[in-house]
Order: sequence, then C-alpha cells, then structure tokens
Amino acid sequence: MRIPEENCNMVLVAAVTLFSMAVAGGAALLDSSDTHRMVADRTFGYTVPAPSSDKRIITVSDQPPARVVGAPFVPNTNPRER
Repeated sequence: MRIPEENCNMVLVAAVTLFSMAVAGGAALLDSSDTHRMVADRTFGYTVPAPSSDKRIITVSDQPPARVVGAPFVPNTNPRER
C-alpha cells in the first residue's frame, strides 16, 4: 500500500507526534514523584524552603525593568525606499 504524495507530510507529522508522545508518556511513567515538586505548585500545598545564607531568592517583580538603548525597530515595509 502506497501513501499518496499529497498526504506524505501529514503522515510524517503524525508519526513524529505519536513517537514524541510515547517518549513523553514513558518518561512520565518512570519519573519519581518527588522531582515534580521542585516547582512551586499551590495545588499540592508545597511550601518554599527557607533560603540558605549563600543563595538569594529573586522574584520577577523584584527585578527592575530593562532599558532599551537606541532607536526603536521599525520594519522596512517598502524595500525600494530607504
């Protein structure tokens, strides 16, 4: 049985998708239950451990906004005019 040429790419995408889903499912089954709690998850009641003296916890809201230096980017929509 031969696959028509116009369906060849869809068959390839489906095969890669199924293979990657199988690999991800196998990794999820083999994964230990403690490693997924490294990320703060409020549904499991995970609490952040007390920070040690050598590491500082930085949240996104504490970081100052980045300053952009230079002219703003303007796309060249008409390449004949510069």
